[in-house]
Amino acid sequence: MYSGNARGHVKTVAILGTGSDVGKSLIVSGICRLLSRKGLRVAPFKAQNMALNSFVTLDGGEIGRAQALQAQACGIEPTVDMNPILLKPESDSRSQVVVKGKVYEALDASAYFDRKETLFKVIRDCYTRLASEYECVVVEGAGSAAEINLRDRDMVNWSVVELTSASVVLVADIDRGGVFAQIIGTLDLLAPHERERVFGVIVNKFRGDRRLFEDGVRILEERTGLPVLGVVPFLRDLRLDQEDSFDLTRSRSIRFKSDFINVAVVLLPRMSNFTDFNVLDAEKDVVLRFAVLPGDLREADVVIIPGSKNTLEDLDYLITAGFSEVLESHVQRGGELVGICAGYQMLGKEITDPKGLERGGTLKGLCFLDVVTELDTPKICRQVRAASLLHGVEQHAPIQGYEIHMGRTIRGNANPCFQIDASEILADNRMGDEGAVSEDGLVWGTSIHGLFDQAGFRRSWLNRARARKGLWPISLHESELVRSVLQAELDRWADHLDQHVNMDVIYSVLINR
Repeated sequence: MYSGNARGHVKTVAILGTGSDVGKSLIVSGICRLLSRKGLRVAPFKAQNMALNSFVTLDGGEIGRAQALQAQACGIEPTVDMNPILLKPESDSRSQVVVKGKVYEALDASAYFDRKETLFKVIRDCYTRLASEYECVVVEGAGSAAEINLRDRDMVNWSVVELTSASVVLVADIDRGGVFAQIIGTLDLLAPHERERVFGVIVNKFRGDRRLFEDGVRILEERTGLPVLGVVPFLRDLRLDQEDSFDLTRSRSIRFKSDFINVAVVLLPRMSNFTDFNVLDAEKDVVLRFAVLPGDLREADVVIIPGSKNTLEDLDYLITAGFSEVLESHVQRGGELVGICAGYQMLGKEITDPKGLERGGTLKGLCFLDVVTELDTPKICRQVRAASLLHGVEQHAPIQGYEIHMGRTIRGNANPCFQIDASEILADNRMGDEGAVSEDGLVWGTSIHGLFDQAGFRRSWLNRARARKGLWPISLHESELVRSVLQAELDRWADHLDQHVNMDVIYSVLINR
């Protein structure tokens, strides 16, 4: 598949895991932040990512949000080279394959692996470009480092380690239990030449008294011959994007409050880009929870239907699970209803799929907005800037976000809710209206992700909701403080990692290689 390595003079470390969701992405973010603080030009790299939450780069490419966060930790602009291949599951057996930011094909696992040679060349080329631009690259693996049944088809773990000549840190999750089996078992399953590349272990998500695990550290070091570089305590209330998971138990246990803006996000089975709402959760006057059952929408001031990777299936779910009736009652009593991307399409009259991109056919929508959608190619993936046309929301408060969707939504007699004012990559180079809003202004939808990230729009929109409840407005300054949360949280996480991991070992491996 390849010969030699593509490392050149770049220094590379790879963070591999004993399994999925052990914390590799955040460990990479923290290391990137610490290296950047030392004045090094550092970039993240994950050859292949599987995620429903994605980010749009400045040139209109789609990558995993984890790599976008890691780039922010480095203080650099995210690019498609940082995540050459993104897999977005459409069903249990098929994924949409995004290569260098653009839709490649929808493939099952067998067909995907048949294209291994072609895809790995893309991976090599992307890494080579990063290696030529940065002093350090921090590689993130995927799943378990010991997927021995997939070794000959691997494109993200040991194949990339060999490509980049990286030294490896193995991360395990003690919170899920079985940490000794995780670490010792993983190392025992590695080939000798793979095992030789591992120079240390990190035990992540520790809870309790660290002193009680001192014997555990000793046992691990004796059994593996490797140093335990750190035992990282679980850091509560860390406000950094989680790639494809959130604390559902915590979300459902959250109680709405009468003097807050209560926001319920419908938990769709194939929900994507749920990170759209993280910033709302950071506002001091918002209570946000995800609605698993129709009854979870009760007492919500605002209900949001989010994006989806399979719009027709999730629309069908809303109808059969009884959400449509509760949504109707919510609107009738004066509640606000918002649709983002696929959620916007569901709020319309119908969605058609003439090319069978999802399941084919036509499905009646929820009929809250006078719009119809036809699923079609090519996929729209671009950054946009716009101004709000929503009544009661300050029009001078601009938004900047991004679109990721298949198909076109055509507005009937409904008014638009945004005016596109500029976009360097707008496909047809024309200004235009976007989204749709009901006559009373309380039901609206848009294809734009990330609009709540804009402090001006977010605060004006929240104050509109506050006015409906008879609450005084809150100053824009309070929302602007939320802007600094991401950078502050990246620093808090990096400080936490620096405190609990022997970073000097990692620095020495990079510097002395």
